[in-house]
Amino acid sequence: MSSRRIAKVAEAVREQVSTAILFDLKDPRVKNVTVTRVEVSPDLRNAKVYVSVMGDEKTQRLTLRGLQSARGFLQAKFAERVEIRYTPILHFELDQGVKRSIEASRLLREVLPQPSETESDALDEEMDAETEDGLLDDDASDAQSDDDQRAEGEPSDPSAPILRTNSDQDQQAKRQP
Repeated sequence: MSSRRIAKVAEAVREQVSTAILFDLKDPRVKNVTVTRVEVSPDLRNAKVYVSVMGDEKTQRLTLRGLQSARGFLQAKFAERVEIRYTPILHFELDQGVKRSIEASRLLREVLPQPSETESDALDEEMDAETEDGLLDDDASDAQSDDDQRAEGEPSDPSAPILRTNSDQDQQAKRQP
């Protein structure tokens, strides 16, 4: 089976299961769930649904149990909404990617030096001084020259293609001696 078809089915499973969890599932154990990705087997009979759950480990386990018990309901909703020969059997797993990324960012914050408050204050003062010196006034004059160019029919972006009409070509022909 083509990998393109497998990817399309995986995306359809992800969309439909996440919609069913959000709108149709009434289980109080299942809340704050995000379907992050889905892996479908090559025969399209099994789908591994990776979910991210906000909360502590106990909440995550409870939510996974709720999803496992609602598996048949979610499969039935998927079968109603998508027409394929076999409805994949859903297997839910906790996605550790979010947890790993949070841990990596925490480690990076510990390792990388933080800018001191005096450095950030100095940068703020420099930005304020540049603004007061009239750098923004230069931007306003640039905007005015852009408006002038547009009024003349010239594009403001030099890399933009120049589109000329027949009347523009006639005017250019009259200007040339």
